[in-house]
Amino acid sequence: MEKRKASVAVIGAGDFIGAEIARKFAAEGFAVFVGRRNGDRLAPLVKEIADKGGVAFGRSLDARKEEDVAAFLNEAEAYAPLEVCIFNVGANVNFSILETTERVFRKVWEMACYAGFLAGREAARLMVPRRRGAIFFTGATASLRGAVGYAAFASAKSGLRAVAQSMARELWPSNIHVAHLIIDAGVDTQWVRARIQASEGAAALQAMDPNRLMPPAAVADAYWRFYQQPPGAWTFEQEIRPFCEKW
Repeated sequence: MEKRKASVAVIGAGDFIGAEIARKFAAEGFAVFVGRRNGDRLAPLVKEIADKGGVAFGRSLDARKEEDVAAFLNEAEAYAPLEVCIFNVGANVNFSILETTERVFRKVWEMACYAGFLAGREAARLMVPRRRGAIFFTGATASLRGAVGYAAFASAKSGLRAVAQSMARELWPSNIHVAHLIIDAGVDTQWVRARIQASEGAAALQAMDPNRLMPPAAVADAYWRFYQQPPGAWTFEQEIRPFCEKW
């Protein structure tokens, strides 16, 4: 494995999409810094990457706290220049508008929008002086439209998309590739499968088309393609979905 003198930071490194992003970039030779709440749960991923000859560091991180985000990205920068920052915090909830409490709405906004602003700003502070880097944001169907029960989530994800657009227009001239990836699908995770079983039954889950859910590795591949784009042909936004997804 060719080692690169650069680091990648993944904020919101869960067990599925975040973990696959880490695996992909580690396999390509980057030092990977992964952060999430309960950072001790990252130990198996860090060991897996190390066992394959890669370099990874797992950290506990509250993405809503300015000091946590700054410290996390500064640590990555100190190890090797921060080449890529990927914001992958979810915060998907579903409540009717009458059941959406002030606390739920505020927390979802903090997690999916405000935290993205912090991640993008702190990454930009490190990248702009050397005029090099990439900042990528994970979006969702809710980034484009609200649906029944998703007032909190859709407003936060739409806000994150607006943050990403503003950052792209400001930072692209400084050679910082800012991009927004819309995942218009259920991703193949235990949580999504449990929701399908609860709503459609165990038999439906067992008989489900294997292509109905998006593989987490496909999301990691999409981010890798973003990173490989030449400055003369950057993508700001891409939508990815399984062929059978209605849209």
